[in-house]
Amino acid sequence: MSAPTYASVNGLQMYYEVHGSGPPLVLLHGGALTAGLNFGPMIPALAESHRVIAVEMQGHGHTADIEREMTLENFADDIVTLLGQLGIEHADLFGYSLGGCVSLAIATRHPELVRKLVLASTPTRRQDFALDGQLDADRMPTAADGQEWEAEYRRVAPHPDRFGDLLARAGAMVGAIADSSPDELRAIRAPTLILIGDRDFISIDQAARTRDLIPDAQLAILPGATHVDVARRPNQVLAMVAPFLDA
Repeated sequence: MSAPTYASVNGLQMYYEVHGSGPPLVLLHGGALTAGLNFGPMIPALAESHRVIAVEMQGHGHTADIEREMTLENFADDIVTLLGQLGIEHADLFGYSLGGCVSLAIATRHPELVRKLVLASTPTRRQDFALDGQLDADRMPTAADGQEWEAEYRRVAPHPDRFGDLLARAGAMVGAIADSSPDELRAIRAPTLILIGDRDFISIDQAARTRDLIPDAQLAILPGATHVDVARRPNQVLAMVAPFLDA
């Protein structure tokens, strides 16, 4: 493992870690999470066959927020800029939730960069983020979940008291996300693994529709798992993701 590193990226001091060697694999965390909280238990196994680059995006974890709008386009451009600085021309992307949306934006805007794509619990419609309260309470994050995320933020963030600001800004960002059009999904050429929990925000029917639109896509369903659970089942997720990436 290399020492944690910061890169000057589009006005950010972006935190990232590099683990292992091999084909580059970029890990993109969910909203309000950190790379370690989202992917930490999976990184050692993934690093056995990949050069894993675990990034923390604007306002998340070690990466301080700046006076700039949070948008998928800005987040995607940040990742592309970082990869350019690292001399990486092709990479696999593994994104969870918001990180999956950023991965989709990269695949849409920079298809030449993406070798394989893992979209874990990733909505392709705004309504999939459950902003309108249409999901049963037992599918939603709990108060304990929020406390865990805040505790980790306070542990690593340069401004530990700004977790509430992060939630507000990230929430506004999510609320502004547009639906992925069928044409955008059909244009994705990277082999894609769509992974959801069977009680995720994203319905199985919707995930299957997304799979059918992306030309080379597979769908994996994690049994007994909500949206939050998908990030807490590292062994089961690895059993699905690692064979796809290594094939």
